[in-house]
Amino acid sequence: QVQLVESGGGLVQPGGSLRLSCAASGSIFSINAMGWYRQAPGKQRELVATISSGIRTNYAASVKGRCTISRDNAKNTVYLQMNSLKPEDTAVYYCNAATVLTSGKVINSWGQGTQVTVSS
Repeated sequence: QVQLVESGGGLVQPGGSLRLSCAASGSIFSINAMGWYRQAPGKQRELVATISSGIRTNYAASVKGRCTISRDNAKNTVYLQMNSLKPEDTAVYYCNAATVLTSGKVINSWGQGTQVTVSS
């Protein structure tokens, strides 16, 4: 199957920056879309940003202009650069990938999540 491992979360002051990484491993033939989602306490999980295999990107209105999603296909890794962070960005951030396995099966995978806390 596929494992997604996120890193880069932490505590940052308002106005600061963080870079999240998510590396995929396993029986991967190729990865289609990859993305980042977040879930704040008491709220539903929401989309932050996605990137297609063709490098087309999509952002939530709340992060547009402050976040940049990118990917390194050679490393099966997706990144999220977050700038000008606000307290309302505090959440657990989850990586998602639509993966074609070597068996030909297509699966949707989630990482375990990484905590981002924006506070002074």
